[in-house]
Amino acid sequence: MIEIEKQDLTSLNIKADQLQKLKQLLPEVFTEGNKVDWDRLKLTLGESIDSTRERFGMNWPGKADCFKTIQQPSIATLVPDREESVNFDTTENLFIEGDNLEVLKLLQKSYLGKIKMIYIDPPYNTGNDFIYPDNYSESLDTYLEYTGQVDGEGRKFSTNTDTDGRFHSKWMNMMYPRLFLAKNLLREDGVIFISIDDHEVHNLRDLCNEIFGEENFVALMTLLCNPKGRAQDKHFAANHEYVLVMSKNPLPKGSFCIEKEIDQLDKEYTEEDDFGKYRTIELRNTHREFGRYNRKNLFYPLYVNSESGDVQLINDEKYIEVLPIWSDGFEGCWTWGKPKAEQECDFLIGKKVNGTWKIFVKDYANGSSKMLKTILLDKSFYTEKGQKTFNELFNSKKKIFPSPKSKDLLIQLFKTSLDSNDIVLDFFAGSATTAHAILDLNKEDNGHRKFICVQLPEPTDEKSEAFKAGYKTIADISKERIRRVINKIEKEQNKKAANERATLFGEQEKTNLDLGFKVFKLQPSNFKIWDESIPKESDAIQQALFSHIDHISPEARQEAILYELLLKSGFEPTTPIEQLILEGKTVFSISDGALLICLEKELTYDAIKAMAECQPTRVICLDEGFQNNDQLKTNAVQIMKSKNVINFRTI
Repeated sequence: MIEIEKQDLTSLNIKADQLQKLKQLLPEVFTEGNKVDWDRLKLTLGESIDSTRERFGMNWPGKADCFKTIQQPSIATLVPDREESVNFDTTENLFIEGDNLEVLKLLQKSYLGKIKMIYIDPPYNTGNDFIYPDNYSESLDTYLEYTGQVDGEGRKFSTNTDTDGRFHSKWMNMMYPRLFLAKNLLREDGVIFISIDDHEVHNLRDLCNEIFGEENFVALMTLLCNPKGRAQDKHFAANHEYVLVMSKNPLPKGSFCIEKEIDQLDKEYTEEDDFGKYRTIELRNTHREFGRYNRKNLFYPLYVNSESGDVQLINDEKYIEVLPIWSDGFEGCWTWGKPKAEQECDFLIGKKVNGTWKIFVKDYANGSSKMLKTILLDKSFYTEKGQKTFNELFNSKKKIFPSPKSKDLLIQLFKTSLDSNDIVLDFFAGSATTAHAILDLNKEDNGHRKFICVQLPEPTDEKSEAFKAGYKTIADISKERIRRVINKIEKEQNKKAANERATLFGEQEKTNLDLGFKVFKLQPSNFKIWDESIPKESDAIQQALFSHIDHISPEARQEAILYELLLKSGFEPTTPIEQLILEGKTVFSISDGALLICLEKELTYDAIKAMAECQPTRVICLDEGFQNNDQLKTNAVQIMKSKNVINFRTI
């Protein structure tokens, strides 16, 4: 009998993936059992191996356990919740309710190398802003116990107080695996922005240097977030925070530039010719350390027409020689070499300034951009502005969610890194400012940026304004904010459309904004997955085997099973799904037929043949569907091979 390969139901195995990457680079260091031969590795790399005891690096209690946490695959799943979603079937935006560590593991297959930008506002470690299991282990069981979905059997959770002997270590043990997994999701040109304050900025910088590489440090921006300062501070009234920026790989200069605003362009670009509006920038290098004798190739004469201001490199009796000489006689240099000046000569212009001729470059406004400053001072970035925006959206004068980030700050950051179709991930979503900013930015330029927000359903305090307003968890606040933003934009669009229809020319501009989001919730797998940690005793193994006879949870909904298979097959949860009827059986077509999933419990020869004739790349069926018919299984394998189905699996 031919045995059909089983579908893997765990998240990406990070350890196996890392070993595969190493094997591609250095196959000679692997033994027959796919183990790394340390001695061969040392021979291959020679002096590049640092075997000394004293070396520069970062260490803390629990760091070794971070790698165990990273390497442990997740057996959880994400279950769709249509009732809490908006435009579930058409949207590409995601809100995931659950522990972000498990969620990041589950996203490894479907979003590996696809995220352009990550923004997070993690706990600052102020002493009570995040909970941690007392036994220091994090897993799906930890999450289920914390949210009250299973009996914790006395396991305790507590806030990370500054009197704890492992105060900083706990925070770093929480952040390290999340940042490690997040890096995997970034594109090769991906970037991460992290808000932080003085409590852990130094440790965060070191963590990121280790995970992303010190060469991929981009900037540490200082944000003026509270101009009044905090009166409760001990010595100085702190009024700033930081935004740490790292890239996955070194990026070229200008990668974070943003387009200038129209009013700024009008103010700066005051002249105009056939090529458009422009400003003039002096061609002479204004850095005094550069001059004729250390930049010889940049010191040469240019010639300007005294009547028209035209510039050329050839001497002519109608033209006046101009050299890059300062008013005090210092012989400087140009910023361009002679070949470029000759090529771009039409864009040079001569002007007489205080009786001296100078050469200027025409800098056109078309596509003009600017670099952000590393000190962010704009009033719209203040936390007070973020609070006002939130309160207005919720029609409340009370702080349902205290101190949310300003969406204008996030919009500014997004403009540095996101194109109109990119994905942004925020796995510490809080009040969902990231989602709000993406929806508003798309509205501004009719873009199609997508967001993935992850938030722990952390219970709100019963005495808090959030709880009194009916929000039992932080995730409830996040989802409601996104709904309110969508509703607000829809009302604005409807009003604009009504006004346009009333004009002489009727309805004008058409927009195709994604005004929706899919809600998924972290849950245990719909399948009983073999637990390798069970005791190696006959009774325990026998009991586990009996429990796997019916390996699909009786409570599992078909849609939940479908999305789990989608996720663990490496497809995004937003992938289009079409329901087909083939020979009387329901079959789900994923991504225009690239994957077919059939969850029928009674398969037929004709149904299998019909699926194969659709010529998908992959097919997944329930093992139960073959009803122990070995001949049907054998025929199914042969049929799939004959139609070039590369991957045929059962669960």
